[in-house]
Amino acid sequence: MSQEQPRREEAEQEQEHESVKHEDVVGVQGSLARKRAIAESIGGQVLGKDRKQASVSSESVSARANITIGEALEATVVTAGNRPVDYSDAAAIQAAEVRATGRTNIIPGGVAAAAQSAATRNARLTKDEEKTKLAEILADASSKLPSDKLVTRKDAEGVIGAELRNDPNLCTRPGGVAASIAAAARLNQSNSTTNNTSGTKNNDKNNTNLTKQKLN
Repeated sequence: MSQEQPRREEAEQEQEHESVKHEDVVGVQGSLARKRAIAESIGGQVLGKDRKQASVSSESVSARANITIGEALEATVVTAGNRPVDYSDAAAIQAAEVRATGRTNIIPGGVAAAAQSAATRNARLTKDEEKTKLAEILADASSKLPSDKLVTRKDAEGVIGAELRNDPNLCTRPGGVAASIAAAARLNQSNSTTNNTSGTKNNDKNNTNLTKQKLN
């Protein structure tokens, strides 16, 4: 009996480990799929490793989970990750961080602080290959935010405004931070509408079934 107890404990630990491992894999795949949905929404493409892993369609993503500000920032890596960070990018990232965290100040060591430093450094450099790219700042943005939230239309409006005000031509960047946040907001709004419609249909169906039962 003393030998069976350790074996049982080992089996339970192994099952628990496999369960956690499975949840991690599902979470990663879901996040990649949501990034893919954003990229497709703004006409971009998910490249390389992300394309193979993010095999879930945009439709199934919008039906399953909403997109956070952190995920929307990470989606910018696959749509404009090779572009050097400039002041309009930094302003948009700061606006996104403020809305995700609810804090009005730049968080030391956060994505906004890193973006501001990168923009200042890049402005002094002449060669693009020496400049800090968006991918270097926004990779794993979700984990760098002390708190996160689902993207809303108001969030998108704030980020778009920040990017516009700090661009010399008063334009947003194709596939940039504002575009990713706006795409995420549209997908979330679509998801909300879909869920509300499904809920209404289910309620109507349940009411019909109850009425039939009463009649019978």
